[in-house]
Amino acid sequence: MVAIKRKRHGGGGPEAKKPKGKGKETRAPAKPLPVAPGKAEGEEEYRIPGPVTKGKWKNKERVLIFSSRGINFRTRHLMQDLRTLMPHSKADNKMDRKDKLFVINEVCEIKNCNKCIYFEAKKKQDLYMWLSNSPQGPSAKFLVQNIHTLAELKMTGNCLRGSRPLLSFDPTFDESPHYSLIKELFIQIFCTPQYHPKSQPFVDHVFTFTIMDNRIWFRNYQIIEEDAALVEIGPRFVLNLIKIFQGSFGGPTLYENPHYQSPNMHRRIVRMTTAAKYRERQQVKDVQRLKKKEDKTIIPEDPTDDVFKTPAEEKPVEILFVKPEPKVSLKTKKKKIHKRQRKMKQKALKTKKAE
Repeated sequence: MVAIKRKRHGGGGPEAKKPKGKGKETRAPAKPLPVAPGKAEGEEEYRIPGPVTKGKWKNKERVLIFSSRGINFRTRHLMQDLRTLMPHSKADNKMDRKDKLFVINEVCEIKNCNKCIYFEAKKKQDLYMWLSNSPQGPSAKFLVQNIHTLAELKMTGNCLRGSRPLLSFDPTFDESPHYSLIKELFIQIFCTPQYHPKSQPFVDHVFTFTIMDNRIWFRNYQIIEEDAALVEIGPRFVLNLIKIFQGSFGGPTLYENPHYQSPNMHRRIVRMTTAAKYRERQQVKDVQRLKKKEDKTIIPEDPTDDVFKTPAEEKPVEILFVKPEPKVSLKTKKKKIHKRQRKMKQKALKTKKAE
């Protein structure tokens, strides 16, 4: 009879194939596992613990995170980091750059998402981020700068995957209306809904949004339970606000940042400054050439210049018919004297030996 494999917890495996030409064979029942002391026979040895909190998932926020074609590796890593930090996010294929942005609303509807983070790449060096409430709006467009991903930064912080974050905002978000609108948009997008199926019932990291130099700085910190200190995890990036639109990916403009400078204009100013420095150097060289070519003006002699000059005594001119001896310095004289003394000492030693 063929040997029968048993399960780890004592259950019998599938019956072995019966050989041809023989009758039915009976298999002995599997022996039950020994029961631990202090437990009943019907009670199982191992049990899966139930959930920590039993609640209903009411806030059905889903965020679609995807990008356009032509992004670099840094943007791809940043997008993947946001997906891992946000368990209520969904992914999609890259969108063609020729398509209009209104198509994203249909993609969100197909994916059953009501929020969207869209990364738009231009000229293979500029990155723009769209935050939108689909399909009604509003939406905001940002220029993303100073990107550092989780894999790039060497930080000691770490958090549980799928845990719910705390959102910390700068007090300047409540001072102006456009920042308060962006704050509400950040809360709805980055906050993980309570009792989400993919989330964990823990709060162990903080998303901070601070305003400095008319830009929004994003940081992610871990909360250490021992002393309530913060350790940075990553990723980190800076958002430069461009415009806020009433609709989703378009519509009338609600706010336009007066301090925003496009990257094309910034690169143009840098080129103009370098060109101005080159022109200044060339102008200085041209002035120097012209000064050299100018005719020298002869100034007439003033007889009063020699009033305080005393005439020097004229020395008679001597003509030497013999080549003068070269002047010997003190160092060379001393060297010669030392050489003579050495030679005299050597001769004296030789004569003593000979005697």
